[in-house]
Amino acid sequence: MIELHRLGQGQPPFQLNPDLVLSIEAMPDTTIVLTTGNRVVVTESVEQVVDEIRAWRVQVLADSLARVNASTVVPLR
Repeated sequence: MIELHRLGQGQPPFQLNPDLVLSIEAMPDTTIVLTTGNRVVVTESVEQVVDEIRAWRVQVLADSLARVNASTVVPLR
């Protein structure tokens, strides 16, 4: 999950599942269109949202690789 902020004063951060992101538009505010059809307007720029999604995906892949490598370790006798 990535942490974003809805547009508006005093809005607390919320967590968004990047797998639900269909597109990100600057209209002029950053609007995230979800696969559900919902739209979320956030304070972050398009570039910031893309960077957050990219970092999240890298972490997911790194965690998966670490688990695969951990499960293939042969114990010493």
